[in-house]
Amino acid sequence: MDHHRTPMENSASSKPPTPASTPNSRLASAPSPRHSATPPHASAPASAPAPASRTVYSDRFIPSRAGSNLALFDLGPSPSPAAAAASSSSSHEAGPAASSGSAPAAASPYCALLRAALFGLDTPDRVASSAAACSSSSSSPGLSPVGTPATGNIFRFKTEVRRNAKRALFSGGEEEEDALFPGIFTTRGAGPRKVPRSPYKVLDAPALQDDFYLNLVDWSSHNVLAVGLGNCVYLWNACSSKVTKLCDLGVDDNVCSVGWAQRGTHLAVGTNQGKVQIWDATRCKRIRTMESHRMRVGALAWSSSLLSSGSRDKSILHHDIRAQEDHVSKLTGHKSEVCGLKWSYDNRQLASGGNDNRLFVWNPHSVQPVLKYTEHTAAVKAIAWSPHLHGLLASGGGTADRCIRFWNTTTNAHLSCVDTGSQVCNLAWSKNVNELVSTHGYSQNQIIVWRYPTMSKLATLTGHTYRVLYLAISPDGQTIVTGAGDETLRFWNVFPSPKSQSSDSLSCVGGTSFVRSYIR
Repeated sequence: MDHHRTPMENSASSKPPTPASTPNSRLASAPSPRHSATPPHASAPASAPAPASRTVYSDRFIPSRAGSNLALFDLGPSPSPAAAAASSSSSHEAGPAASSGSAPAAASPYCALLRAALFGLDTPDRVASSAAACSSSSSSPGLSPVGTPATGNIFRFKTEVRRNAKRALFSGGEEEEDALFPGIFTTRGAGPRKVPRSPYKVLDAPALQDDFYLNLVDWSSHNVLAVGLGNCVYLWNACSSKVTKLCDLGVDDNVCSVGWAQRGTHLAVGTNQGKVQIWDATRCKRIRTMESHRMRVGALAWSSSLLSSGSRDKSILHHDIRAQEDHVSKLTGHKSEVCGLKWSYDNRQLASGGNDNRLFVWNPHSVQPVLKYTEHTAAVKAIAWSPHLHGLLASGGGTADRCIRFWNTTTNAHLSCVDTGSQVCNLAWSKNVNELVSTHGYSQNQIIVWRYPTMSKLATLTGHTYRVLYLAISPDGQTIVTGAGDETLRFWNVFPSPKSQSSDSLSCVGGTSFVRSYIR
């Protein structure tokens, strides 16, 4: 092993350690109490008395704060041009043997670069700083020396290091790196967040309908996914992957919409015959059935104990599950089927979209819309309220419109519009970051992750072969599930985790391994 030393090992072994390059240099340079301080060639008289006191070392180490002690890192100050020229000429005259043994390590490009990265480009030498401080204090008694409160450097071990130099060493994401250290650090911009381009799980969902006006997938706060397949509703537990058949409506009816209550224990089911059923998911028991609509119920939205349902009969009904009546109020305004319905996070506003290309906003006590938006040119099914900004509403239009529009319902203002190039089927905001996801139909069947408010695309996800008509987001806000007429449910990791996520998070999904299984 001794015959195969690396160049670094050879240079280290050929240079003896100096007192300044070791952490215990202060202890090593002090005279030992067992030996005389007289040089070896000058012998002391035999009758010289023993030293009267011994040197006592404290267990506390107080560093010099006059400047950066580069010797601790074996990084001496950068040599001046004159000194460098003199050193090179003397080493050339002495020959290669002498130059290899006496060349200082700090003169190497690596040491110079490391010194500049650690301490900045203009860091003073410790000895020079100490001499300058002493001379200034002795020559000008009225001026404060280095390290006094007058200079603002009292608690600093060294001079201020430029912030971009620190970032260049530790982050590697700023444009100033190449200017500071050309050819050393690769300039990498902050760049967009990486989003996996493939789903980590696929569930086969036979009989999942290819109908733009239905809402057949929803994810509860207890991490249970509800899916309407034909005339049945199935529950898929994301933690255990267990599938439970909740209900069967029979051959005469079909499931048109599902919606979880905020608590995650009760599920509302809208049917093709205009019925709204409330089910206790923990016991798989139907609690009540409300038959107020005359046609299919394709949209459901909860606000505490109040359930709102939108139907093909153009009406919106409020059902209070604590009251005996089937509905407590009826909202009219749409002139075609109501296909989108969402309550705001503070439960003060209800947004509804219809096949009449209209987007309406209601308050809890109104029977007529308080805000009307008519800019869309196709059916408005995709509706989403921002969890980050009060009153910010996003809506998406169908095939003839293809646009995502943003509204401020507080000031009644149209904020912006983005043409996506495809039918907008669903919208959902991330609750962890200011981003949203949209799913699309004709003609590209894609999923797009957007950064708001710039609306720059973070990722475009493909995989479905039919329109991506259904969308739900996990309780932790990281995972989405999409459903399409290709009878598959696909799970994607698209959003980052919250900044402070508790260890007992409800989410059990989000693995990286690919799994394909059946929902029933």
